[in-house]
Amino acid sequence: MIIQLCGLSGAGKTTIAKNVQRKAAAYGTPIEIIDGDSYREFLCRDLGFSKEDRCENIRRLGFVASRLSSYGIVSIISAINPYEAIRQELSASYTHVKTVFIDCAVDELIARDTKGLYKRALLPDGHPDKLSNLTGINDPFEVPSQPDLHLHTDEQSITACTNLFLQFIIQSLALQQAKYASVASN
Repeated sequence: MIIQLCGLSGAGKTTIAKNVQRKAAAYGTPIEIIDGDSYREFLCRDLGFSKEDRCENIRRLGFVASRLSSYGIVSIISAINPYEAIRQELSASYTHVKTVFIDCAVDELIARDTKGLYKRALLPDGHPDKLSNLTGINDPFEVPSQPDLHLHTDEQSITACTNLFLQFIIQSLALQQAKYASVASN
């Protein structure tokens, strides 16, 4: 199974994914996190932040996820993943792809600003430190039309979101296994 997370910077994508990975280990469920920030340092170093480059980034992360998923590893792509078309493309390209929207109000993200990105994006135009391509501020984010799971980190605790996400994974895996068993018995 491939799970593509999407949500603005600082919404809690990687934190929740790491918590789920740790908890899932107790169930014997292998999970690999394909973190957008980490992969940009190595696999996607040549990409910028244009729409085309952001889409190519997701395609590459999706390919890595598909290889891991083919060996029974639940692959969580933890990236902003801002465009509906590329999320749909990923879902159409591979089997058992789920979309999880990690949602948080922009006001809350500005208050958290764990990486200082929002402060830089909100600087006046012409400022030398201005970040001009922060998704949700001065670059678009397309809310997923029909996510398989929608978590609100500004309304629910990280623990609650982690537990909901883990339940979602366990239930999705059970449904997937039931479908395989049904096909195999026919």
